[in-house]
Amino acid sequence: MQTIDGSALVAHLRAQGTPGAIQSVPTSKDTEDHNAMTSVSLERLRTVLDHSWQVLAVEALAATQALEARGVRVIRVRSRDQRPDPAAVLAALGRLGVLNLLVEAGATLASSYAEACHDADVVLKVRSPDAEEIAATPKGAAVIAMFSPYANPLLADYAKAGLSCFAMELVPRISRAQGMDVLSSQANIAGYKAVLVATQYYRRFFPMLMTAAGTVTPAKVLVMGAGVAGLQAIATARRLGAMVEAFDVRAAAKEQVLSLGAKFVEVPVEENAEDAGGYAREVPEEYKQKQGELVGKPAPAAALIITTALIPGRPAPVLITPAMVESMKPGSVIVDLAVESGGNCPLSKLDEVVEHQGVTIVGHADLPSQLSTDASNLYARNLHAFLTPMLGDDGLKLDLEDEIVAASLIAHQGEFRKPELLKGGKS
Repeated sequence: MQTIDGSALVAHLRAQGTPGAIQSVPTSKDTEDHNAMTSVSLERLRTVLDHSWQVLAVEALAATQALEARGVRVIRVRSRDQRPDPAAVLAALGRLGVLNLLVEAGATLASSYAEACHDADVVLKVRSPDAEEIAATPKGAAVIAMFSPYANPLLADYAKAGLSCFAMELVPRISRAQGMDVLSSQANIAGYKAVLVATQYYRRFFPMLMTAAGTVTPAKVLVMGAGVAGLQAIATARRLGAMVEAFDVRAAAKEQVLSLGAKFVEVPVEENAEDAGGYAREVPEEYKQKQGELVGKPAPAAALIITTALIPGRPAPVLITPAMVESMKPGSVIVDLAVESGGNCPLSKLDEVVEHQGVTIVGHADLPSQLSTDASNLYARNLHAFLTPMLGDDGLKLDLEDEIVAASLIAHQGEFRKPELLKGGKS
C-alpha cells in the first residue's frame, strides 16, 4: 500500500538532482531511532516552512503509528500562495540536513503526481483530484480528501474512473467520528485567524486603555454565525479585549455565545433553524426580514464584523448588505469567511481585499493554510482517525453498512453513490 503526493518543491528537488522524497515512507526496522529521526526532521521542517511555505499534513509522519504497523507512512505536502522561492527553500532545507533525514527515513522522490501514485492503493489529499490527477490515479484506488461535494463539477468523473472517493466534509457528526471532523478542526483555525487578520487592517486598539493621555474605548466586534469558526472568533476577540456581539439562526448557539462573554443578537422565531447534523439550514423569508432589521442595528456601531455563516449545499446566505456596509464608520473592517461559497457580503471578492466607502472587506480564502503547522497536525489526525478503522491485515476493508463509510463514500466501483449531489455539483 502506498500514499502520495508531488509538489513544486519536489519537481525542483528532482531538477537539482537531489535524491530526496515526498511519497511513501516504509516503516523503519529500528522504530525508536526512526521516530526520533522523524521528530528531528519535522522540527527542522517547521523552522524553515512555518507561516511561509504552506504545508498541510506533513505531521502525518508523526500521527500515523497505526499505519506504520502495516508498513505505511503518509506525507502530504500542499503549497499555496505567497510561498517563497523554491531555490531558497531548497538551500535552507539542505543547510538543515532535512533532505538527508527524509532519505534516510526511507522516502523516495516523485517528480509528479502521476509518478507518485502510479501503484497507490490509498491516496490522501487535501483538495479533490483535478481532471489531470483523476487520469493519473490508479483505478480502484481509495481517495480520501475534501471534495467540496456541493460544488464540484468533476463528481461524476470520479466514478467513471473507478475510484473509491471519501469526502471528509460528509463525515457525520456522531460521537465516534469526532476525531474525523475536518470541518470543525479547520474551522477552529479559520475563526482564530480571522480575528488576527482583522487586526491587520483595523487601525485602532482592541481593548480599552486608560492612559495619562486619555481613554481608548474598546473595539466593538460583531460575529455573524456562531458555529465552530464563529465561537473561536468570539473567544479570540474577547481575549484581545474587544466588546463582542454575535448572531446565529440556531437557538442552541445562544448559550454557547453567552458562555464566552459575548452578547447574543436574537431573532425571535418559532421555527428551529438547525438541521439533524447540527448545521444551520435555510430559513424562511419572514425570518430573513426580521434578521435584517435586528442585525442592521449593531452593524453600524461595529468596528469589525466577522461573518462565518454557511449552509451545506447552498450558497452562503447574505447577512451584510451593501446598505449595512455603507452605514459603518470609515476604518471599519469586515472579514468574510464564507467568500468561497459566494460570501455573506455581496461586496466581498475571493482572495481580494477591497474598500467600499472607507470600509475594508477582506475575502481571504483558506485561512487555515496561514497557520500551516497546526492545520497540518489537525488534518493529519483527522485522516488518521478516519483511515485506521478501515485497515485490516490484508489492506483496506470497506464496510458499506458502517454509518461513517456510508455517509462519506461518494463513489465506489464505478457507481456514484449520492446522485443528489450531482444536481449541485457545478462550479
